[in-house]
Amino acid sequence: MNLSLYLLTVLIWGTTWIALKLQLGVVAIPVSIVYRFALAALVLFVLLLLSRKLQPMNRRGHLICLAQGLCLFCINFMCFLHASQWIPSGLVAVVFSTATLWNALNARVFFGQKIARNVLLGGGLGLLGLGLLFWPELVGHSASPQALLGLGLALLGTLCFSAGNMLSSLQQKAGLKPLTTNAWGMAYGATMLAVYCLFQGIAFNVEWSTRYIGSLLYLVIPGSVIGFTAYLTLVGRMGPERAAYCTVLFPVVALNVSAFVEGYQWTAPALAGLVLVMLGNVLVFRKPKAVPASVAAAELARLRTAAQPSQNRAT
Repeated sequence: MNLSLYLLTVLIWGTTWIALKLQLGVVAIPVSIVYRFALAALVLFVLLLLSRKLQPMNRRGHLICLAQGLCLFCINFMCFLHASQWIPSGLVAVVFSTATLWNALNARVFFGQKIARNVLLGGGLGLLGLGLLFWPELVGHSASPQALLGLGLALLGTLCFSAGNMLSSLQQKAGLKPLTTNAWGMAYGATMLAVYCLFQGIAFNVEWSTRYIGSLLYLVIPGSVIGFTAYLTLVGRMGPERAAYCTVLFPVVALNVSAFVEGYQWTAPALAGLVLVMLGNVLVFRKPKAVPASVAAAELARLRTAAQPSQNRAT
């Protein structure tokens, strides 16, 4: 079951970056996000009410859903969609793959978990890999403040996504399932963003082209209803660190799609950077080797033997 959810998440979110790119145009970025998550929340609430699986929540649960909506369904997508204006969507996906590193850092903040040395080494490899991936933008004629801003926004969006992972983990530990928390989180996120649009005077336009409506529906059903439910279910079952490991495969899917659709050109530094990012993520969440039972038994026996003299003296 976990493997099926894992592969489903990789395939869906490895291709949603192209749909995000297709959203850019007549409709303002915040409005597109409102449409996406308002429709996704509506679909989830209808399914939950018809199946009678909508769980009741107390005030604490709603407050966490509010924060989750801000992190997972509002700010991070604002960052990603703005970043897509200045850097290829495949590269946005590569930056997103550093979510494993951010999850480790946020686990330290949220749960007090110690950051191991392999996490620091993996983070260094990931940052070096990002530098190589953006080498043409940094040193070539195409270098611009917009490219650097796009990179910064993609990193900020990834950090918000990771914070949302921690909040979802808290909710699931309290017995709330992702379907219910996602429905409320998406509703809260869409509402907050809609209020922001009203205060900013942003028009709620609709582009009735096949390109826009098709990409919107793809982002609503597979990208939001299915993708977020599958991924956050993995967060609850495997923990945020292990679940985020699937983001390692997002760049493989996204960059290949970007090369086909957008004409992204692979270069030697970019390939080397991709390898380093993936190696860094693997290193971050490499499981420590288990101590063999024989070694553990021998160590226990040694400790017991060492304790015998002190016990004899005490008697």
